[in-house]
Parts: sequence; C-alpha cells; structure tokens
Amino acid sequence: MTRLGSVALNTFREAVRDRVLYNLLFFALLMIAAAILVGQISIGIEQIVIVSLGLTAISVIGILISIFIGVSLVSKEMEKRTLYALLAKPVRRWEFLLGKFGGLVLTLVVNTAAMAVGLFLALLYVKHPLERGDLAVLAAVYFILLKLALIVALALLFSCYTTPILATLFTAGLYVAGLFVQQLKNLRSDVMNPAMAAFTRVLAYLLPNFDNYDVMGAAAHGQAIPGMLIFENTLYTVVYCAIVLSVAAVVFSRRDLK
Repeated sequence: MTRLGSVALNTFREAVRDRVLYNLLFFALLMIAAAILVGQISIGIEQIVIVSLGLTAISVIGILISIFIGVSLVSKEMEKRTLYALLAKPVRRWEFLLGKFGGLVLTLVVNTAAMAVGLFLALLYVKHPLERGDLAVLAAVYFILLKLALIVALALLFSCYTTPILATLFTAGLYVAGLFVQQLKNLRSDVMNPAMAAFTRVLAYLLPNFDNYDVMGAAAHGQAIPGMLIFENTLYTVVYCAIVLSVAAVVFSRRDLK
C-alpha cells in the first residue's frame, strides 16, 4: 500500500504541475460562467441551461484529461527512462499501473470537485437558495467521475501494448461505441441472422455501457436520481475497472521493456 500510495501521489503531483490541466480547468469554469449569461437570457429555464452546460463542460473536460493524460502515463515514464529506475526498486508492475490509475483518478476528483463548486456557485447566483432537487446535480457529477475512472482504466490498458496515438484512438473509439450499448441491446434479433444476433448480444455486454451514466437531463430538471441506480453504477464501475486493470496488469507484465 505504501508503494501504491507513493506512485499515486507522484502521478498526482506531475498532473498538477501540468499546465494543460489548469488551462482545461479555466476553460470549464469559463463555460460555466457563460452558462450564467445564457441562463439569464433564457427566461424561465435558467436552471436547465446552467446545469446542462455546466455538466457538459465538466464531462467533456474530464474525458479529455482521462484520455490524453491516461494514455501517456506509461509511455511518458518510458520516454523519460524513469520507469526502469522505478521498476528496479521493489515495485511490481501491477503496483505501478494501479498507482498510476489512482493518481490520475485523484487528479480528476480534484478537478471535477473544483468545477462542481463553480457550477453550484452559478446556481446560487441565479437561484440564491439551493433546493433538495439540486442534489441530483451532485449525483450527476458523481456519475461523471465514475465514467472518467472507467475511461482511465481503458486508456491504461491500451497504453500497455501500443503507441500513445493508437491508444488514444482506441480509447476514444471504445467510449463512442459505449454510448450506443443500449441501442445494441434493443436491436430486433428476430429479423437478424442468428450469428449476427448472437454477436451483437455478446458485444452489447462486453462494451462499457457509458449510457448508464447519463443523467444530465434528469439533473437539469431537478428530478431525483434513484439510489438503486447509484449503487448499480458504482458496482458496475468497480467490477469493470477491476477486470480492465487486471488485464492491463497481465499485458504489462509480459511486455518487453528493453
């Protein structure tokens, strides 16, 4: 645990020192400020506009950080030759990967929390007193964090055996495909070839279901997020991340780093 914590803390420090994170965070807060201006123009639907644009900004910026920094976690260490010195110490490869995952997730938690504070300040400015229905916004932010953790795990997996460019394309492609999992499940199998129907059914269960995390519409309208959905999404993310990171650890352990 000490070795994992050290790797995670160093990853967090490196990410915080990266100016890109500050630029992205500034851009997200700027979008939230713009949402206030747009909300004031949209009479009667100020909350819907502010919450929708604010959550979209948090999600988009988080996805960019997860993919572009996630795929470089391993390759950057190899380019700097620091990975070899680190692995020469009593640090196993799976500990290195898990520490990198934890460090970037911690970075995303801090950045997302800062952007969420900006969003709630925008809501306070427009609505003044917050209401019980605004807890749905907090649940939506939590779902975004779960989604980002899963993206980081996928980015780490692809970065273990391919180049950063291909890892970026694979991660982004898998994220886009995961947005349409529900449509795959709803395809009519009775009008399809049996082999194709079986393939789409298996694919729908193998792909990460990112559609489950989308509750922005409900949060914007102040609708309560069911507690069972929060539990199911949390469990789904933990299990899926555990599987992906386990595969990544196996792949990385067999990789020739010479």
